[in-house]
Amino acid sequence: MKRSVQGILAAALCAVSALAAPGAARSADGYPSKPIRIVIPFAPGGTVDILGRVLGESLAAKLGQPVVIDNRPGAGGNIAAALVARADPDGYTLFLGSMGTQSMNGSIYSKLTFDPIKDFAPVTRLVNSANLLVVHSSIKAGSVKELIEYLKARPGQINYASAGIGSFNHISAVLFEMMAGVKMTHVPYKSGGQALNSVLAGETQLVFQTIPAAVPYIQSGRLRALAVCSESRHPLFPDLPTASESGLPGFEINTWYGMLVPAGTPRGVIDRLHDALLQILQEPGTQRRLAELGLDAAPDTPDEFAALIRADAVKWGKVIKTAGLEAE
Repeated sequence: MKRSVQGILAAALCAVSALAAPGAARSADGYPSKPIRIVIPFAPGGTVDILGRVLGESLAAKLGQPVVIDNRPGAGGNIAAALVARADPDGYTLFLGSMGTQSMNGSIYSKLTFDPIKDFAPVTRLVNSANLLVVHSSIKAGSVKELIEYLKARPGQINYASAGIGSFNHISAVLFEMMAGVKMTHVPYKSGGQALNSVLAGETQLVFQTIPAAVPYIQSGRLRALAVCSESRHPLFPDLPTASESGLPGFEINTWYGMLVPAGTPRGVIDRLHDALLQILQEPGTQRRLAELGLDAAPDTPDEFAALIRADAVKWGKVIKTAGLEAE
């Protein structure tokens, strides 16, 4: 029997409280005593930014200190990640990372000034997000099968957008090209929001996008969703087939987002942040907001989150190596 989200959250919160060591708790005495900054690796308007602002407001109320959102877009999230990796490990600089920044970029970028795994201490995974394959209304295709036929007749002529080399949008499209046997032209932007806007403007014609950012444009008819890239259909789009159902078996790319801090941050501070975020994710108002955005709460412990990051780094590293992707 499946456990409810509320049950999972409550159990996780109790487990953390029970396991916290007295010494770790003392290391968080007096925290926080000044404003906290959440560094967002992409520009305003995208899924990560929306999520950060939703959580930031509640986190400020929960911790009794202002929470400032600091957008630092560029280089597939590496500009923001490098800033946080070099920050003081005191719990006042947080990083809202993603599967791309923590588990993909290490295999994509050959000259990173930081280690996406070793230089961060995971706090908790926050949410999972299913992704959609969406196209501009000018694309004469109503299904994945029709899209593949359309692309095969126009090799290299159709542009797809991404939030930069190594972003989940980019990796998704590369995997799609490999599995469908098609060729498109990559147009990278600094953020998912900019990538989506390029499709809306007709500068590019296709993007793999998270549900929260794409929903309003699909509902208005400005974009057409052809498939959801998850194991099963999504509640917001029950009539939309999965990519696997559409002729690409095994094409599943779900994105996760999580909170991290610089390596060396005291465990007591990490536990304080973890407890606060779990409580926020447990609140009915937060759950309603996440549902409206098409996000699924998926909290875990710091150790479980660390294991997920490492496992996904191995998984996507193999895909990236096979595709021969590399950036400086």
